[in-house]
Amino acid sequence: MKNKLFALIALITTTVSFGQITEPQVDALVNKTLTAFNVPGIAVAIIKDGKVILAKGYGVKSIDTKEKVDANTLFGIASNSKAFTSASLAILVDEGKIKWDDKVIKYLPNFKMYNDYVTQEFTIRDLLTHRSGLGLGAGDLMIWPDGSNFTATDIIQNLQYLKPVSAFRTKYDYDNLLYIVAGEVIHVVSGKSWCDFVEERIMAPLEMNHSAASFVRLKDSTNIIAPHVPINGKLKVIKRYKNQLFDAAAGIYSSVNDLSKWAIMQMNNGKYGPENKQLFSEKEHDEMWQLQTIIPTKTRAPYNTHFNGYGLGWFLSDVKGYKQVTHTGGLEGIVTQTTYIPELQLGIIVLTNQQSGAAFNAITNTIKDSYLDIVSDDYVTIYSNRIKANEESADKVTDEVWATVAKNKKDKVKVDLTSITGTYQDKWFGDVVISEKKGRLFFESKRSSQLSGEVFFYKKGNYVVKWNNAYLHADAHLFFSFDEKGKALTLKMNPISDLTDFSYDFQDLDFIRI
Repeated sequence: MKNKLFALIALITTTVSFGQITEPQVDALVNKTLTAFNVPGIAVAIIKDGKVILAKGYGVKSIDTKEKVDANTLFGIASNSKAFTSASLAILVDEGKIKWDDKVIKYLPNFKMYNDYVTQEFTIRDLLTHRSGLGLGAGDLMIWPDGSNFTATDIIQNLQYLKPVSAFRTKYDYDNLLYIVAGEVIHVVSGKSWCDFVEERIMAPLEMNHSAASFVRLKDSTNIIAPHVPINGKLKVIKRYKNQLFDAAAGIYSSVNDLSKWAIMQMNNGKYGPENKQLFSEKEHDEMWQLQTIIPTKTRAPYNTHFNGYGLGWFLSDVKGYKQVTHTGGLEGIVTQTTYIPELQLGIIVLTNQQSGAAFNAITNTIKDSYLDIVSDDYVTIYSNRIKANEESADKVTDEVWATVAKNKKDKVKVDLTSITGTYQDKWFGDVVISEKKGRLFFESKRSSQLSGEVFFYKKGNYVVKWNNAYLHADAHLFFSFDEKGKALTLKMNPISDLTDFSYDFQDLDFIRI
């Protein structure tokens, strides 16, 4: 049996090209991927020429229950939800209720950015294109990790305190908060919540009957994955992200069977069903798939990509001379990818219940190569080696920090704990408290319950916090400035590891002791 499996894997990595990949080859590829990246479960769909030629589950929904993944198993598709937000707005454009270049303040008068000119000029199109001038993931700590008490009103109110890192409309930096704002525009214009609109105007017509716009709205959650995160080398099931504030950016739960219907409609210029009904017009479909924001790229084999950028809810590029439309998504313990090559009428969907993006890339690229007449690389091995190298580099940094902390403790380095205890306030994130209990320091956010943990002395003016929830993988530096009496005045933060998810935007915080 081992020899047969090895032969199939070898076939994938050496001769999967010049034609349609076969189901046994996909099976071998996915099973190899499950093992290599320690992913419990994966679902894959391949759509070709308007038909689903493969929709299948692999592995298990949960390492606790051992139940098998199938083509109807529900996954959080995370930021693949963004295309549903842009599609909802396209429907409203078709109906003449909005225009892409309408100013946001026309619908949300309390919308305000850091710069008054930007506030006045910000359009609905700008909400979707990651060119606001804000930095990568700016303000995401209001929605990430789960457990915060911010509202959509808070998000809109607090945008004005997020300082830009580039000029308006000049540079790509991925954001989530502005999709939440886009969801509020849909609410105001349609009179329906984002969830209601997506379910009634998109999912219902497409007969995505098992899907929902948010986890809490699922009618049947019996066939659903559990999210998994590796903690200290061991895979564990973690609590599911459930914050509905994030829905317009990342809320949808769906399956490869249901998402295949969405994919077929997308590659049919907005038409669906045997009668070719129009979900949104071809004109607005083209608009969503037009380049809006440039992302720098280098031309290199095997895809020879010449352009890369973002449209309205989609990443756009060229691969081997064909237009590629794609997006990825990530929640705690879940990552997903959707890829279309419209000229080939090819769609590839990969959903996983672990947070290794290398897994979906290995699968997608191998399948894609078979249709692009490319002799496929062994992506599983390439990405495994890359991850190992990145983790080893990051571990050197984090290991040094915690080794120094341990040495300080062993050497009984004297630290005036009261010099940094107190309440610190950031304009958009609110209050955090650093307190002392029985000779130990603790950090607690008042608005984000998961951001709590023990604080340790590292170097002069520099402490570190280890969060109580290890699966956050986001321990952070605390940098204090002091007055002439040695009392802390301000606090700034930074992730310790370079591999920390960008949504932990600690660097955007600017605390003042109150």
